[in-house]
This record gives sequence, C-alpha cells and structure tokens, in this order.
Amino acid sequence: MGRGESDAGRVRIAAVGDLHMRESMRGRFRPALLELGERADVLLLAGDLTNGGTLRDTDVLCAEIEKLPVPVVAVLGNHDHDRRLGFRISVRLSEIGVHMLDGTAITLPVNGIRLGVAGVMGGSGGLPGHPGNPAEGSVEHRTRFRRGPADAARLRAALESLDTDFRIALMHFSPVVDTLAGESPEIYPGLGCHDLAEAVDAAGAALAIHGHAHGGTEFGRTAGGVEVRNVSYPVIRTACRVYELTHPGDR
Repeated sequence: MGRGESDAGRVRIAAVGDLHMRESMRGRFRPALLELGERADVLLLAGDLTNGGTLRDTDVLCAEIEKLPVPVVAVLGNHDHDRRLGFRISVRLSEIGVHMLDGTAITLPVNGIRLGVAGVMGGSGGLPGHPGNPAEGSVEHRTRFRRGPADAARLRAALESLDTDFRIALMHFSPVVDTLAGESPEIYPGLGCHDLAEAVDAAGAALAIHGHAHGGTEFGRTAGGVEVRNVSYPVIRTACRVYELTHPGDR
C-alpha cells in the first residue's frame, strides 16, 4: 500500500548506520532501499557510511543510495574521517541529493506535518557510571572526548532552531548507556556522551537515532523519556529499521 489519506499526521522514519560501504558490500542494501517508498517517508543515515573514508568507498556508497524514493538525511561518522576527506564525502553526497547535517537542521514536509531533523557526528565524553578520562590516551581519543560535549551544544542549538511538529536528533555516537548493552563496559566512555542526551531532552526531541556501537542494543531512552534507537547495521541486521511517529492531534 502506498501513501494515502491513512498516512496523514504520521511519519515513518527509516534509519540505519554503520553501512561501512566498500566494494565487497556493493548492492547489499540497494534492493531494499529502492522499496522504501512503500514503507517510509524519509531515510536517516547515522554515520560510518564508508568503511575507510576513501573516495572509492564513497563511490560505492553513492551508487547504493542515489535516486531513492524518499528524502535521505545523513551525518558522518568517525570512519568517514579516516582519510581526512570528510568534507569531500559530504560534498559528494550532497551532489546526489543527500541532506548532510553537521550542527545543522532541516525541515521536511511529510504527510501534512513538519518534520525537523538536526544532526551531528557527536563524540566521546563519558556516560553515567562510565566517565572515562579525557586527559589520557591517544590524540584521537582526547579529540573525541572534546568533540562529544562540543557537538552536544551544537545539536541542542540546531534542534532548538526547528519550528516543527517533530524534532529528530540524528548522531553517530550514542547519547545513552542503554543502547551500549552488549559492548564491553570498559569502552562505554569512548562510544558516547551523556551531554548528547541532555541536548536531546532540553530541546524536546521526539526521537534520537545513532549508530557506532556495533555490539550494542537497539532500544534505549534518555533520562527525560525520549526514545533512543541504535540503528547500527550490525545491531539491526537489516537494510534499515522503520519507526513511526504520530501527531498527537491524530491519535
């Protein structure tokens, strides 16, 4: 069944992260993504879209997601910056119509409502019970610990800029411990940042989407009650997961 009057007031959000596209993955997701028009209204990509941040990986990624039947919104992940080509990857994706977010937001009209998506990569920074130490470790480790709180501030500002019926927070790193269950607790501090959750709560988001934690769990929730979903492909094991939001006035 395609879109119709029954879809009014609801948004179906397809999401996936950690595709890690490379030549050996070519074509794995495209058949399912080409059928999204029957199942979803928008596709959110939660970072680590390429395996090693190369332009060759980017070409494979673009072939996988170009000309899809729904709008595509994405953030980059840490592996998309492995070769320091993140900007060029973003430009390439923008050229095929992907809405790239980095401390920014977009409003999309969907089924008579306004859907707002704000996005950042995010970073480390510690989580309740798992603070980590930003002064220790490699330069990369310390940089990620600084980026977590900084991107949280940018995420909150981007979310608060949205005048929409729904606000969705899209990021790569996790905002909560819940969706890390299954990973070793020793690496929790490097997988997410509690400041991201505080931004989600403060800005009144309806849903938070992230990836990064390959061994984690799909379902979680912020302290403020916002649903969090880890859509890392190794977790959901499907081309995408679809979540539905319904406008309060249409329930």
